[in-house]
Amino acid sequence: MTRPDPAALLRELSAGDAPFALLARDADTVEVLTGRTVDVALLADIPLTDETGRPREVLALVPYRQVRERGFVSHDDGAPLRCLVVQEHHTLPRAEVMAALPTAPIPLQDAGFDIPDEVYADTVRTVIADEIGGGEGANFVIRRDFVAGVDADPRLAALTWFRALLEHERGAYWTFTIVTDGHVAVGASPEAHVSAASAESEHPGFSTVTMNPISGTFRHPAGGATAATLTEFLRSTKETEELFMVVDEELKMMSAVCSDGGRITGPHLKEMSRLTHTEYMLRGRSRLDPRDILRETMFAPTVTGSPMQNACVVIARHETTPRGYYSGVAALFTPTAAGTHDLDAPILIRTAYLMDGRLRVPVGATLVRHSDPYGEVSETHGKAAGVLGAIGAIPREIPASPAEDPDAPGAAPRALADDPAIAELLASRNTRLAAFWMQPQDVTGEGPFAGRDALVVDAEDRFTTMLAHQLRHLGFAVTIAPWSEVTDAQLENAGLVVSGPGPGDPRDPSSPRMQRMREVVALRRASGQPLLAVCLSHQILADSLGIDLAPLARPHQGLQLSVDVFGEPASIGFYNTFTARLPVGSTGVAGAEVAADPVSGDVYALRGAGFASVQGHLESILSRDGMRTLERLVGHALG
Repeated sequence: MTRPDPAALLRELSAGDAPFALLARDADTVEVLTGRTVDVALLADIPLTDETGRPREVLALVPYRQVRERGFVSHDDGAPLRCLVVQEHHTLPRAEVMAALPTAPIPLQDAGFDIPDEVYADTVRTVIADEIGGGEGANFVIRRDFVAGVDADPRLAALTWFRALLEHERGAYWTFTIVTDGHVAVGASPEAHVSAASAESEHPGFSTVTMNPISGTFRHPAGGATAATLTEFLRSTKETEELFMVVDEELKMMSAVCSDGGRITGPHLKEMSRLTHTEYMLRGRSRLDPRDILRETMFAPTVTGSPMQNACVVIARHETTPRGYYSGVAALFTPTAAGTHDLDAPILIRTAYLMDGRLRVPVGATLVRHSDPYGEVSETHGKAAGVLGAIGAIPREIPASPAEDPDAPGAAPRALADDPAIAELLASRNTRLAAFWMQPQDVTGEGPFAGRDALVVDAEDRFTTMLAHQLRHLGFAVTIAPWSEVTDAQLENAGLVVSGPGPGDPRDPSSPRMQRMREVVALRRASGQPLLAVCLSHQILADSLGIDLAPLARPHQGLQLSVDVFGEPASIGFYNTFTARLPVGSTGVAGAEVAADPVSGDVYALRGAGFASVQGHLESILSRDGMRTLERLVGHALG
């Protein structure tokens, strides 16, 4: 195909009404995609083949409401799953494209946040107190929108803002503008949610799946980031725990779509012009269709929360308007020589949307137990200003000197990660993590329990996928069944039942989920067959033994503790708001051996005839002794 003249092509796109996309996925080129759009209902409907069955390229805008495919709740604004079926794909020199793009600023009118600072701060307090404090999850992302009026032609605005991003932003995974009927999206996303690249030559039938959890936001001070200012950020307990929690959440997804779980590498710095983030990389192999991979990973916990299903409920409770495409993905499906498709899907964050003359820049903050409401307000201001300044919609901060300007021509990236002290500080984070998840994850079928089967009952926390992966490493053949679908016959016939974790108050008499999990534990105990109960199910088991349940004074969400588990110290990750607790001075209960804190009486583990339980999450990356403890407890339950 003859390469078009960039200036002529951009004039044609600006003056016409055909849909198009401009993508900058490397430092030297811009890809121009043109074609026709089609809106579909489901991810499975994305038209990856033509009428003859020949693979074709498709760029899909996937809205947040698509989580309804997974049975999760969301406000429904009708935002379409919009597909640009690519008919022409040109790769052009970045410099030539920039030279041809418009530069005149696009003025904004009546600009400001849709939710005032104090109202947003109150929402933060409520989520911390009622949702995290009530056991609904470890962290939640609550957004608000910066909004403004725009009188300019939408296509002119899209091209102008795209050029400004190319000039002023660096470190983005994708810089893009996508223009379709009545809708413009332009942004610089720092985060690849999920990608799948054919591994046909090495592993026939497999794709290499990569996820890129990013969390923690360091807003560069005036004059730019330095090793000294970055050090304080990297030592922040909140920022560190925030990243560990989203890695755990994305490992749940990786364990669901990849036969070999997911190996962690990192952490790394994600350095952008005005912000720096911390990130890990997760990799595994999968045989799934890329549309199924995308469906099973909707959406990133960095923009929703954990556990994912309950995060959607919390978002629906506390966000008063639909999200549109915010926290969804732009998914590029590209045909491969093997007749399959590669997938490249960045998260739709740091993105401005223009529709019906209104600009909208959604921004969110990750709320954890350590969150300061006004700190989260400030974070949303920083994120919005980063987008608006980069697209030239608001004045950028004037640096003290050209040497301090990240946008100055020829400015070299600040390689703060190369600073020895910063590198050491980053690497030190891994000393807290489980070595299991940082090694190759191939399951051999061998292990101390080879030949046995296990049934894992999911109580709406996909930590169960990570538990299942660990059990396979121990030799089990594993089946996962949702609490609402597992049958009594399955519970009776399984060699080992693992009654899993989940959100909520275990004492809630009105919850059908709690009622069924009580039945799971009771049926298995009555049968005398092996049972392992984890977190929520541990609390239910403790309650059945007559041990009191109580809320913790401060939730243990993403907390690593060293505890004694029947005479052996273990470093374990905890995600609980409630606890089983022995009375002061009590030495135990009839029918079970108890591992408990000697001061508080909080019960960390139980074991008895045919059963064992643990409050912590042995599958978490925070559980350095998770595999060893899991093997011990399972071995006891099996007798």
